[in-house]
Amino acid sequence: MEKSRVKIVLVVVVIVVGLLVILELLLRSLVGFGNPLIYIKDPDIGYLLAPSQRTRRFGNLIAINEYSMRSSSIAVTRPDSTLRILILGDSVANGAWWTDQQQTISALLETQLVQEGRKQKAGGRRQKAEPIPNPSLEGNRKQEVEVLNASANSWGPRNELAYLKRFGTFEAQVVVLLLNTDDLFAATPTSTPVGRDRNYPNRKPLLALLEVFSRYLLPKILPESESIVSPAPPEKDPVGSNLEAIGQIQNLSNTNSAEFVLLMTPLFREIGEPGPRDYELQARARLNEFTKNRQITYLDFLPVFQQTETPKAFYRDHIHLSPQGNQKISETINSLSVVRLP
Repeated sequence: MEKSRVKIVLVVVVIVVGLLVILELLLRSLVGFGNPLIYIKDPDIGYLLAPSQRTRRFGNLIAINEYSMRSSSIAVTRPDSTLRILILGDSVANGAWWTDQQQTISALLETQLVQEGRKQKAGGRRQKAEPIPNPSLEGNRKQEVEVLNASANSWGPRNELAYLKRFGTFEAQVVVLLLNTDDLFAATPTSTPVGRDRNYPNRKPLLALLEVFSRYLLPKILPESESIVSPAPPEKDPVGSNLEAIGQIQNLSNTNSAEFVLLMTPLFREIGEPGPRDYELQARARLNEFTKNRQITYLDFLPVFQQTETPKAFYRDHIHLSPQGNQKISETINSLSVVRLP
């Protein structure tokens, strides 16, 4: 009788272990759990994606190069025949786990420009391009267009300025700073969330099952300040500090012979009712005046999206863009006069 119970227990244990192994393999192969993107602390930038990593999350490819960009590997020195555009931004530019590498704004823009280059060589005229497979993901083929994507979740202008000070502009002819409304209120760069917030891990979990458990089943507890957006103590004028950082990004770009372009996407609630809140309207007015005084090429997508019949199609949630939204942004950058093929 005792032996029968032992056999039953062993069978149950074997079945449970087997199911856990199968579940572990499925979570890794189908969803990408167990291999999250890793973040590293930086005393000036606050944090950035660890260089040279590659993963798939929910079927979407995410590749980070040696300079912590969501881009292919690049040479610091730009080839003379290459148009190089550097996009700086937060999760809107980065695309995060919900956006495949080929559907990021930078990849879509590169695709459009590469296709236009082919048409020019064939004697065609510049026109809007239809998406084609992104050559930057096909190995180290020689290109005449490189669109670099230096971004990370919840970065603000001061993070992006610190990144430029650390790495430079990579000899880009055009530097595009892509903001959203919330970025005008972004806090001073901090390393607080790295290794403490589940969305900013600093090491790989031992098992995919452990990542699922810690990410979705454990309560979200972060000692001290949980937010990386709300500063503590509060700044008197975060908008002013971020405008100053934007001005410094412009100066660095121009010093390195790059055209500077500023774009801003709205929160979804700003497009219709209730519209921007009073403090957002005030910040927007300050930004408009700032860009005029500094003669910055600036495009606010709020009126652009307001003129669209179905602006909801441009959004994944209240702030992040869908593939259609990314396409709209990339097409707009492509249409700017400062973006010229070599």
